[in-house]
Amino acid sequence: MRRVPGRTDHVVVVGAGLSGLACALHLLGAGRRVTVVERDGGPGGRAGRVRLGGYQVDTGPTVLTMPHLADEAFAAVGDSLPRRVELTALHPAYRACFADGSSLDVHTDGEAMEAEVRRFAGPAEAAGYRRLRQWLERLYRAQMRRFIDTNFDSPFQLLHPDLARLAALGGFGRLDGRIGRFLSDDRLRRVFSFQALYAGVAPARALAAYAVIAYMDTVAGVWFPKGGMHAIPRAMADAAADAGADLRWAAEVSTLERSAGRVHAVRLASGERIPCDAVVLTCELPTAYRLLGREPRRPARLRHSPSAVILHAGTDRTWPHLAHHTISFGAAWERTFEELTRTGELMGDPSLLITRPTTHDPGLAPPGGHLHYVLAPCPNTTVGPAAAAWSDLGPRYRDRLVAELERRGLEGFGDGVREELLVTPLDWTAQGHAAGSPFSVSHTFAQTGPFRPRNLVRGVENVVLAGCGTTPGVGVPTVLISGKLAAARVTGGTGRHAVRARASQTAVPAPATPTPAGADDPS
Repeated sequence: MRRVPGRTDHVVVVGAGLSGLACALHLLGAGRRVTVVERDGGPGGRAGRVRLGGYQVDTGPTVLTMPHLADEAFAAVGDSLPRRVELTALHPAYRACFADGSSLDVHTDGEAMEAEVRRFAGPAEAAGYRRLRQWLERLYRAQMRRFIDTNFDSPFQLLHPDLARLAALGGFGRLDGRIGRFLSDDRLRRVFSFQALYAGVAPARALAAYAVIAYMDTVAGVWFPKGGMHAIPRAMADAAADAGADLRWAAEVSTLERSAGRVHAVRLASGERIPCDAVVLTCELPTAYRLLGREPRRPARLRHSPSAVILHAGTDRTWPHLAHHTISFGAAWERTFEELTRTGELMGDPSLLITRPTTHDPGLAPPGGHLHYVLAPCPNTTVGPAAAAWSDLGPRYRDRLVAELERRGLEGFGDGVREELLVTPLDWTAQGHAAGSPFSVSHTFAQTGPFRPRNLVRGVENVVLAGCGTTPGVGVPTVLISGKLAAARVTGGTGRHAVRARASQTAVPAPATPTPAGADDPS
């Protein structure tokens, strides 16, 4: 593995999102002096926090999977996630509601989910689910260490026995078709393939290997942190400060001072100059490349994932059929992905994620209040309406969403809203997200693994990238890994052995134990 040459005693980490904070903790654990600079007034990045009256709103991710990856970062400095944050396992992880009026509780416990599938779709589908779960576990085992939790310096690193194992599992087939080998019920197939949207690819075109996201969501477990998802970066920042990090808030980077192919100082917009031996940039790729004064040459332009409209609504009521996470599927499916990724139209029959964090933490709302987070995927600004168009389109689309929610059983939703915040591609663009998408670069084959933008940039030997635009990709688990991988570029080691020794003393659940290699696999 290539690493940053020369001295790396003092590292400046630009950005205090999940990747930047994970990187800082791993660097601190390896004995580096760390300064974190963040343009916002506190930690979080995408996982930020906004107050709407008496409501405390998470502005980013709502789903926590693979919490042991966050605990690895805490363990690097002798701390632990459970010491800092109270986690609640969600049962069910999701509730899936369908256009025909049926609903399914998605359990991560195998026996509970098998029983639910049997109730929902009969014994043949329950047996198919059991085989699917085994396949997902084996897929995770084949991918995690070799293709996700690793620094790539060359595509030739793919030439490993694990690649043959992944191929034998059908990982290079199409996701929709592979899921269909186990499940014939169209509704169930959606539950285990909608995650492709996180990767920015329609299930019919996504590699089956991306089912590893479904493993994280439907097998490994889903948790909710007390205080909301923002509690995670807040706790990471506190742990970093206790371990000696210098945290600078409201500190925007203006330039990197370079000579002889190295950055020697980070200069802030305030004029302050911070000398350093290495830099980790966790900002958006366009911002990182602007600071570096160069953009890597690629055979084709980067493609970005679809965007999203999010309605944060503080209400005076709620609806009993909602779970903590509810996926409300429209009747349309293939057409929806065509609209999002090809034609650039707003979903005619939307599938929505509705999160109600006050289900498990009423303190996020004033007495008698409830929080609802409604996410509607939409085309990014390259494929669909331009960012500026959302100035007029946003309010109209908000009203369409409210009407659709009421049609789907949330009667009186509009009248119940007391505080609200609408976020559209116009806002994502203003925050610096390329193509107006908070989900960054999509996970097409040509933008995955060693073909994704590297976390080392040619021509600048002591700068490392981290975050969802680089290795390994989009999502809370992967950006936490990204921070660890960036730290390894600086320190020259993964730190896995030390992390495991300390993490084993914590109570954070590890992923489900994979099925033994000899287990039956019908793929």
